[in-house]
Amino acid sequence: MIYADNAATTCVSEAARRAMMAAMETTWGNPSSLYTFGQQAEEALSQARAQIAGCLNAQPGELIFTSGGSEADNQALRSAARAGARKGKKHLISTKFEHHAILHTLRALEAEGFEVTLLDVHEDGLVRPAELQAALRPDTALVSVMFANNEIGTIQPIAELAAICRAAGVLFHTDAVQAVGHLPIDVKALNVDMLSFSAHKFHGPKGVGALYVRRGVPLSSFIEGGAQERGKRAGTENLPGVAGMAAALTEACRCLEQNAAYVAGLRDRLIQGLSRVPHAALNGAASPRLPGNVNFCFEGIEGESLLLLLDEKGIAASSGSACTSGSLDPSHVLLAIGRPHEVAHGSLRLTLNEENTQADVDEILRAVPQVVGYLREISPVWDELQKGEKQYVIQ
Repeated sequence: MIYADNAATTCVSEAARRAMMAAMETTWGNPSSLYTFGQQAEEALSQARAQIAGCLNAQPGELIFTSGGSEADNQALRSAARAGARKGKKHLISTKFEHHAILHTLRALEAEGFEVTLLDVHEDGLVRPAELQAALRPDTALVSVMFANNEIGTIQPIAELAAICRAAGVLFHTDAVQAVGHLPIDVKALNVDMLSFSAHKFHGPKGVGALYVRRGVPLSSFIEGGAQERGKRAGTENLPGVAGMAAALTEACRCLEQNAAYVAGLRDRLIQGLSRVPHAALNGAASPRLPGNVNFCFEGIEGESLLLLLDEKGIAASSGSACTSGSLDPSHVLLAIGRPHEVAHGSLRLTLNEENTQADVDEILRAVPQVVGYLREISPVWDELQKGEKQYVIQ
């Protein structure tokens, strides 16, 4: 079986597994307890927090542990919105191709009286800094732009966008769920105020993530009931999960440059090979792009059928975000970059990591054109295109 859906989740690394087992076996106390078992757990939690902070050039006290990226995104947006509202600032800015953890939270905030502006991302899948600058208003409380898109992999000019916001006195948040562990992240150099990430995207366990919050940035409690996480996230900390996340991130950052170069080579071979399929197109700019992300549209087919037939051939892939995999609607990301509905339905996302091989790429390049060809043979839409009754969108 070839696993090519690492943007959805990754397997837990051996380092993460060992760290989690150690936490469950030796530091199983409650970190909030004053006796020895609790203090041993608190010490392990503090060590993991410092370890993770070091990977991001953050201070340990600037990290809030969460259940994952979605919770971190929610807490960041709602905290900034509340802080802005207290000053009469109720305007929020994001983009049209954010993860639904951002877009749905913004929709909820709109219902609470906030005004939202969603920036275009254009055909190349990139935000234009000048357009952000033009969208800022005196009552803007927050800008949230994802670091790298979860579907098409395009990497945004985060440092430039954050600098614009810093100069305007506007808080800047980035959903870095797809970036942390795969791209170099220095929160100080980037000038971001808040940054979200999730362990299971870099070989850590599911159900744990974190929100970086720059010292001095107002943060509201998202879960009430206790004083954990400096009173900003109640509930006994998931120490095994945090320990696993720390181990996985440390390993990912230590091998980041080497892994990124290797995976980017696989990605480029895959893009080159799939580009030879007639009436197929890469979604988003080829660069800057996540090392392992390949996303194509194939005209005249349905992505769901493509995925099922690839699965029969032993290839696990997706057509978009894992959070919307059950939806029959075309990807909002592909619509945002200008793909029409009928083309967006025929998308394929392949996301590789350092465990994939050249042989995996060879097999994918053999299987995908074969399956696409078969689906086109039985497609009435493709028949109409071939007869000239409809015009091709992808030339």
